[in-house]
Amino acid sequence: WSLIAAAIGFMAVFSYLAARFSYPDVLDGSAGDVLPRLIALGSAGRAVWAIYALLPLLLIPAGIGAYAALRDVAPNAMRVAVVFSVVSAVSMIVGLARWPSVHWELARAYPTASPDARVALDAIFSGLNVYLGNYIGEFLGELSLNAFFMLAAVALLKAGQRLAGYAGLAVGLIGLVAAFRNATPAVGPVADVNNYVLPLWLIAFGVILLRTQRTRVRAPAIA
Repeated sequence: WSLIAAAIGFMAVFSYLAARFSYPDVLDGSAGDVLPRLIALGSAGRAVWAIYALLPLLLIPAGIGAYAALRDVAPNAMRVAVVFSVVSAVSMIVGLARWPSVHWELARAYPTASPDARVALDAIFSGLNVYLGNYIGEFLGELSLNAFFMLAAVALLKAGQRLAGYAGLAVGLIGLVAAFRNATPAVGPVADVNNYVLPLWLIAFGVILLRTQRTRVRAPAIA
């Protein structure tokens, strides 16, 4: 249920920010272009960003639920999967939370800042985007998320759910490749595909886990 809720929440906030903030294309803009548009979203927009930042928390109960459903067939793999789900959740929260917090304060200060101060604000804005956004939130967060998917997919294969297992491996592989979009534009098309595949897989994976938890396929424990 956490995965399904995360998918619905992701699609809702993504659609809002795409319509009101030109997200995610706006991420390539400079502080002078982006910060005034951010503050123009008002309190409602800030609340949406805060919700967006907290949505990855749902990956933690999702990881625990996946472990509960698949621990009988791959206990060691699913223990590692839980760790990756937590790392992914924390990384994504750190990356996204900069928008309703630090970036919001930068946006409030930008209109009245002197030219010299704006240079400093520009540097802080760009640095936070690279460090918290690209490296932590996107790269580390997405690598961990897709490692979680692939470990769970291996467990599904060992449980005899071949279609679900191979689908999870495929989604995980797409996500791993897409995570390198900031390193090379060559994977841009893969990243575009991942934006559509990810929420669909979150829902599908959630349904698969619900069904697996109910049936609780019993098999020899294989790491």
